[in-house]
Amino acid sequence: MQDPAPIYLDLDTWPRRAAFDFFRGFDIPCFNICTRVDVARLRQAVREGGVGSISLAYHFIAIRLANEIAPFRYRLEGDRVRVHAQVHGSTTVLREDDSFGFATLEHQRSFAAFAAQGAAAIAQARQRGAPFEADAQGTGTLHMTTLPWMHFSSYSNARQWGASDSIPKIAFGRIDADGDRLWMPLSVEVHHALMDGLHVGRFVEGFEAALREPQAWLAARA
Repeated sequence: MQDPAPIYLDLDTWPRRAAFDFFRGFDIPCFNICTRVDVARLRQAVREGGVGSISLAYHFIAIRLANEIAPFRYRLEGDRVRVHAQVHGSTTVLREDDSFGFATLEHQRSFAAFAAQGAAAIAQARQRGAPFEADAQGTGTLHMTTLPWMHFSSYSNARQWGASDSIPKIAFGRIDADGDRLWMPLSVEVHHALMDGLHVGRFVEGFEAALREPQAWLAARA
């Protein structure tokens, strides 16, 4: 699932070069934004479609958006910025013994294909003796997790602090009903040398737009 040959940004022509140089030397160069999104229509669309689960559906939307918004595919490699052709999801999976592992969710245009691959990967990760990390994806991934036990309003991630950890981290929380709405916390943490609030804002706006018309997303074909 890795790119055949690395591609790097031309930093000399990148409009964000000054911000890149400024933020990459910070001790804590990442920033986190938490919000909440209404997944009521998404749940209904999943039920009507009969494919996958709401969890796989919101992972699908997040991974597709991250692939469509270029800075979510940028990764630091020393003094260079690598541009991955595509990135996949690596999400936490809870096991029966209360331990956890990771499952790889492959970026796909088709939700049906995504759900089939994702369900199989999650089932494999739940098995006793399964490896902690199923695939060595390098940096062409997104770190993802779901906390179904709590409706959070802030979030922080475990990290190896330093300029080299530039993989975006996305977290989803417990879904709470409020009248006709189903509110779900959404946390997005990114490296400020690679993107700004503008780009995270586009991600959140895209997520909200997909949730308003989820049928179009879940019915999409490759």
